[in-house]
Amino acid sequence: MPNRLQPWIPRLAGLRVLVIGDVMLDEYLIGKTTRLSREAPVPVLEFESRQLIPGGASNPAANIVTLGSTAVQVGIIGSDAAGTNLRQVLQARGIETNCLVVDSGRPTTVKTRIMAQMGLRFPQQVARLDTLSREPVGAAVERQVRAAIDKEIGSADAVLLSDYHTGLLTPSLVGTVRKLGKDRLLTADAQGSLDKYAGFTLVKCNADDARDYLRRDLRGDDAFADAARELCQKLKLTGGMVITRGADGATVAMADGETAHCPAPAVSDVFDVVGAGDTAIAVMTLALAAGATYPQAVTLANYASGLVVRRVGNYTPSPDELAWALETWV
Repeated sequence: MPNRLQPWIPRLAGLRVLVIGDVMLDEYLIGKTTRLSREAPVPVLEFESRQLIPGGASNPAANIVTLGSTAVQVGIIGSDAAGTNLRQVLQARGIETNCLVVDSGRPTTVKTRIMAQMGLRFPQQVARLDTLSREPVGAAVERQVRAAIDKEIGSADAVLLSDYHTGLLTPSLVGTVRKLGKDRLLTADAQGSLDKYAGFTLVKCNADDARDYLRRDLRGDDAFADAARELCQKLKLTGGMVITRGADGATVAMADGETAHCPAPAVSDVFDVVGAGDTAIAVMTLALAAGATYPQAVTLANYASGLVVRRVGNYTPSPDELAWALETWV
């Protein structure tokens, strides 16, 4: 199948996707290791560089833009320097930011990673410090978000929800999206919060989330096929349920009861799995909006994710890289 998917790559471009979710700023502080501290058994790093990258729900948006489509970002930022930085980072990537709502009562979510440069291909993560609030957004802020969604959803080819559990995607707001987008392709990266997304077109979760939700162990293609079918029926999805399984690929169950296992490419040089799920939901959304079948969309997503895990941190593969992967990882 991989070679037969090549014609779908240019079709991922030219679409408009409304991306709603918990936006974040990923900060990487990179330093060169010099010695162990005399104060504690920890390495001392001499600062070399700082990188700011879209994180959380901003990462699917960045993937959508890299593949040639338009992403309209809906999310919450604080009235702080990090919020200004995140808006600038998104704009530099070509992501539309007019629908970012400022909430002065909460900080912009920032994930700060301390990275040690040790002469290897990529720096190694030493520690991570998160700045965030998990409180649900207030009623006034939620009204502003709803107004932004109402304004933009009519011109969207698809609506993607990315749930990182930092307060934006309340059940009531998800219900609003479901109502306003009833005639749109609705996809969600639920990350465990499956019940909220009942009635959507497609929902994605990983194997551990599926095990936790169903309260049983899952091993092998047949067990995951049964699980995906059960979730698809329970959530009353109109399109399909996808369970991602890392190196074992992904299993998709469609609303008609059919299931398919989509293998992952054989990627040997895996450095970091951060961001792979964001890339997967972005590619699935674009492919389905372009008219691909569910197995085609999931297989394309597997190959795109395979490119991401070969890098450190969030990475957005280009159309040329995706074409290379389909041709090379047969």
